Amino acid sequence: MFARDVFVTSGLINLGLVPCSPFSPSVAITIRALEIFRVTRLRCPRLGIQPYVRSLCDIHGVPFRTYLSTQFSIAFDLYLAALSIVDRRVMKALGRDIPNWRLKNACPPCMYKLEGELKLDLPLLTTMDGNNSLKRFRQMSRPEEEAGEGGEERVGGASKARKDDREPPGDYYLTREAVDKWAKDEVRVLSLQERVEDDDGCSERWSNMREEITARALSMYDETGIFLSLCRHGFVLLVADMVQSGELSKYGFAVIDHLINVLGELASGYDIGCKFKKMVDTHPVLGPLAREHRYRSLVGAFHGHAHNRRCQLCYLATYVDGVGLEDLEECESFFSKSNALAASTRYATPFHRKQAITTYIQHTDTFDTYQALSVNLATKYKRALDVKRGAKALRQTMARLGIPDTQTFENWLAAEKEFLAQLQHEPVEETLQMEYYQKLVNFYAAEEKVALIRNAVAMEDPGSQHYALNAATTRRLETQRRQALELRDNLLVAVHDLETRLEISQRWEAGSEEWSAAAILVANRRFQRALDNLHGLVIARLFELTKCNMSGTGYKMRKHIAKALQARSRAIKTAIQTYNAAARALDVPREELSWEEVVDYTFLSDFDLLRLARTDIRSEGWAQPAGREAMDQYFKLLRADEEIYRLNIEIRRLVTYIRDEEAFLKREARRIFTEGDTALAHQVTLYRLRQGRFNDGHRYRLIALSKIQGFSGSIVPGVPLDKERLGGEVAPASQPTELPADFDPAALGDEDEDDDEEEAATLETTFEVMRLTEDRRQ
Repeated sequence: MFARDVFVTSGLINLGLVPCSPFSPSVAITIRALEIFRVTRLRCPRLGIQPYVRSLCDIHGVPFRTYLSTQFSIAFDLYLAALSIVDRRVMKALGRDIPNWRLKNACPPCMYKLEGELKLDLPLLTTMDGNNSLKRFRQMSRPEEEAGEGGEERVGGASKARKDDREPPGDYYLTREAVDKWAKDEVRVLSLQERVEDDDGCSERWSNMREEITARALSMYDETGIFLSLCRHGFVLLVADMVQSGELSKYGFAVIDHLINVLGELASGYDIGCKFKKMVDTHPVLGPLAREHRYRSLVGAFHGHAHNRRCQLCYLATYVDGVGLEDLEECESFFSKSNALAASTRYATPFHRKQAITTYIQHTDTFDTYQALSVNLATKYKRALDVKRGAKALRQTMARLGIPDTQTFENWLAAEKEFLAQLQHEPVEETLQMEYYQKLVNFYAAEEKVALIRNAVAMEDPGSQHYALNAATTRRLETQRRQALELRDNLLVAVHDLETRLEISQRWEAGSEEWSAAAILVANRRFQRALDNLHGLVIARLFELTKCNMSGTGYKMRKHIAKALQARSRAIKTAIQTYNAAARALDVPREELSWEEVVDYTFLSDFDLLRLARTDIRSEGWAQPAGREAMDQYFKLLRADEEIYRLNIEIRRLVTYIRDEEAFLKREARRIFTEGDTALAHQVTLYRLRQGRFNDGHRYRLIALSKIQGFSGSIVPGVPLDKERLGGEVAPASQPTELPADFDPAALGDEDEDDDEEEAATLETTFEVMRLTEDRRQ
């Protein structure tokens, strides 16, 4: 113990031990053991406290006791709280403790803007999505035997969780109050969205978890997952807990409202971005704010190809100016890694769950996302250059198809949008004509039935002993006559009403010109409904196939999905038969589909070209496979130019940030040291080393990128708009970024990248062998 120690606990801390109780502690855990657990758990989130404590017991040769896990948990909470206090003091000393500082500086390429740089059409690209893997079971007592109010069955007793008002470190989380304030207008907003004009025909088809189906399952959990927002480079911007519900719109509203108010203009990718855009537009509060800051809601590349074609033309990044080659699917990559947290948080307390999620996010941002930042930028740049190399092939394709210039593709896109817009809603007059035709069919059938019943005569037995039977037969015939007359009269009233609305002076009859035209319209409607049913089944099949082949899916889950696919395949075969029957019934029979054609469909937008229109578009250039492929290649080339344009800006921002951040932290550490606070100066130095350990690797990769053919950017640092890191000093003279003399490229650990490339090549070869084998079997 030190002489200045007043309490036993402070003396233990000075000795490198964290006590398990505030007064008279009998057990203490070494800081080294706690730090090893913290770092190991961040790298392996599945690791829980109990297996680690069991390992310590094995090392020390003592039997495991349950209370040891509790004691370790207490000491670990204290250790993390101490680290959090140190971080807050460091941030305060650096002047970075102001609200939303982290959010405004979360990603250097996105947010470290420079003087004189070119303007971006979409200054900030983000993505957001919900994930239900990080659920937490409610701590409930045993359910009561009696039913609850209203007679409903109770699924659990009262909560037995102790109140814990501790908050996790950092400011990643949106509070429940900040999210719930968007829930009160949700019902009204959802009811208003039906009146939104310019419907893409897709938003009503896509929704998240349906509460009436999942309510019972979700009642077992308190937090049912997280709703996450990331920038395009993978840095976490905001997190919100989904509380006793599925993925409701209030979570997206809260995230977008906070991001717009703090960061300004942005675009976000969302798996239901088409529907979410309409909900934002109709919201009385968020709508005006979003329009003022030119908010754009988009659909990610992975989910976008399951939306219909018109939705893709409006919301898919390929056809939106300024997005570049960004796929807006960063959330899926984050969730694939963070799902490992589920094992250690499923039964945790609310605080410990949030604590685990927050510390994992902080670690991922600092040690994974920032480390891979230059790799990310270089990979995106090389991909864009690869796409641009396809310009020659596009010119050859245009010559072969007789396309004079690229303006043709723009015209095709406009023509396709116009064609699909015609399919969204049936003209009112045609709808009335089809309704009139159907009523006439039913009316003529009812008249025939009335005539048959009128001519029907009860065969009576003259014997008195059969009087009751004869009377019952007569009453049954009279009832049938009365019902048939009432049905005919009701149909006649409907026919009269439609004749008035359509201004028909002479009733249609079978064989007339009007009758035949209406019959064709009805047949077309049946065809399109059969096509829609087949479309939906194929959507489900493609998603299941994707999940079945996804790495990390367990054997049992794969078998379960395989069985579901078999059932789904039978349903698709039945739907194909229904579709073909409807196609044959048309006045001009449509092309029938086979099982092989349907299961080979890659993009579901191909179904939209099968739909009927008042003009036959099968001869149009954009409806031909070769023409559509050329058009898509043209827009990819446009997006590749935009991607390089954005990357040239982002790369220079990163180079400038590295220079300014290192200089600022060194200067602040010296200042704090000269003021006499050596301990705080040491922590600032550790913070600088932690934040800057990957900077040499960034410089090396960016210098290498600048030397490849086709690079058009600059790695010369610029002058930032925000002079915070300059500390009032003049920015250093612009000069190319340099590496230290003793830098060793082998220290980057790029062997993992080589392994990834080798694994990818092996998988590609395997798939090619499988494809050749299948072709030979056929």
